Amino acid sequence: MAHISGIADSAELTKHFASLYEHSPLHVVLYDPQDMVRYANPAHCTDFGMARDTVMSWSDMMRHSYHNKVGVAINTDDLEAWLVSAKARRGKLPFRAFETDLRNGRWMYITETMDDQGWMLSVGFDITALRANDRSLRQARDGALRAAQVDTLTGVSSRAHVLEQLDLRLNQLRSTQQPCGLVLLDLDYFKKINDTYGHTAGDEVLQRFSRLVVGTLGRNDGFGRIGGEEFMLLFPMVTPPEMEAKVQGILELVRESSPLPELPRFHHTCSAGLTMLDRALSAVENIRNADRALYAAKGAGRDRLMWA
Repeated sequence: MAHISGIADSAELTKHFASLYEHSPLHVVLYDPQDMVRYANPAHCTDFGMARDTVMSWSDMMRHSYHNKVGVAINTDDLEAWLVSAKARRGKLPFRAFETDLRNGRWMYITETMDDQGWMLSVGFDITALRANDRSLRQARDGALRAAQVDTLTGVSSRAHVLEQLDLRLNQLRSTQQPCGLVLLDLDYFKKINDTYGHTAGDEVLQRFSRLVVGTLGRNDGFGRIGGEEFMLLFPMVTPPEMEAKVQGILELVRESSPLPELPRFHHTCSAGLTMLDRALSAVENIRNADRALYAAKGAGRDRLMWA
C-alpha cells in the first residue's frame, strides 16, 4: 500500500478513520446487505436514542424513531405505509442524497453510497443554518421527486421509477456481469374482485398485496406497479433457483392472505412470469420475455409461476 501522509499500513488507516468517525458531529452509519446497522457513530446514536452496538434493521430503527419520538421526524398516521414508500426509493441506486428533519429541530443533508455487494454508507450533515426560504424550495423539489418515484395508491415504485431501476440493472449486467432476475406479477381475476366487492375493496387488495410483497424483499430488490394489477420485481445478484424460491414464497403468502378484514373468507391469488435479464436484449425485450411467461402461467390455470 502506498504511503499516505506518513501512514504506512491499512491497520493504521483504519484506526484513524474509526477515531474520526467516533468524534465527528456527522451522522455516520454503515448498513450490511441485509440493511442491518453494523456501525453507528455516537452523534447518530445520540440523536436516534440508540445504545452503542445496537443491532437492528433500518426499518426497526425507523420504528424506534417513530414510537419514541426521536431521530427522524416521521409525519404519518400509518408508519407501515410510510416504510413501504421509503423502501421504494432506498438502496435502488449506487448513490443518492436527500434532506430530512430530526425530532430535535435539526435539518440534515443525507448521502447514501452503496458498493457492488450491497453495503451502504450513510453520512448526515447538519444544514440547519441554511436559510429557511431556500430549505422550503428544496423540500418542494424533494417532494416532487418522491411523487414521481412512488405509486400513489400502493406506495411502491412508480412505473417510471422501476423501469429506471431495470435500465440500471441492465447496465450493470453489461458492464460488470452482475446478474439480475425480472418477474412480472399479476393478480388473478382482479376485475372480478372489483365487480363483486367494489373498487374501494380492489384498492385495498392492491395495497395489502404490495405491503405483503415488500415484506419479503431485500433493500436492493426492486418492486413497482407498472399498471392496474400488474407489478414488476427485480432481483439483483440472484441465481434462477434462488429467484424461483423467492417467487414461490410470495405466491404462497398471497394465497394464504386475507386482505379484506371485513371479509375474512375472501382470498385471492397471483401469477408470475420469470426471466433472467439478457444483456443482448433491450429493457422492452426483456419485459416481453417475462410477459410471455406470465401469459403462459395464466393459461396454465393461474396461481403459479412460469419461466420464459
